[in-house]
Amino acid sequence: MNTSKIALVTGGSRGIGKDTALSLAKQGINIVLTYQSKESDAQATVAEIQALGQQAVALQLDTANVPDFDAFYAQLTTTLLTTFGAKRIDFLINNAGSGLSASFADTTEAQFDYMLNVHFKGVFFMTQKALPLLQDGGRIVNISTGLTRSTFPNRAAYASVKGAIEVLTKHQAQELGPRGITVNVVAPGAIATDFSGGIVRDNPQVNAHIAEATALGRAGLPSDIGSVVAFLCSDAARWITGQRLEVSGGMHL
Repeated sequence: MNTSKIALVTGGSRGIGKDTALSLAKQGINIVLTYQSKESDAQATVAEIQALGQQAVALQLDTANVPDFDAFYAQLTTTLLTTFGAKRIDFLINNAGSGLSASFADTTEAQFDYMLNVHFKGVFFMTQKALPLLQDGGRIVNISTGLTRSTFPNRAAYASVKGAIEVLTKHQAQELGPRGITVNVVAPGAIATDFSGGIVRDNPQVNAHIAEATALGRAGLPSDIGSVVAFLCSDAARWITGQRLEVSGGMHL
């Protein structure tokens, strides 16, 4: 029987999710990561985790599609037993998502619905359905955004549903407290990944603008975020719950 703790990281194949999975693995935690479509990226991340000496597996999941969740958790239950010799997970990291660049005036109902499904409804029910598998004393970390505190053009729908996640986090922390489960939000600033078409990473003008607006003088990197999520899953963070931790390098102070 493997005694290592297990984290479920949604959207764990790339960007912030990948760095989170690797940061947790460096703490001796085994990983189940989900991916939406790019299985090759997911398997490459699994290999990196295994190279760190931890077990890992990748499962396909579209976190915007709530009707799929029951089948996913049935698959997860089997995977936990066969791959890890376990019946429970210890950590749930709600990271999966995608961006939307559209003004408030031009946002379509279809765009709004997708943002709502992937960033709020999906997270709500993904977490609800995880509760029977989550160990007492476990940890939930929801990924939000610095855009719930400050504004950036064409992010109204995306930021608004992330704001809903931050309110939900407080209620989750209160309701799950009797089980010893902590629930916190990590709110990244602008991060240089392929998120939103890689605009922060690949557009020099956007990258320079963000650096100028950030106290520490640069755009964020995935490696700036994953270690903070891993900290919230460590014993050192056992007395932190219901909190929003912005990890933005001091953007828009």
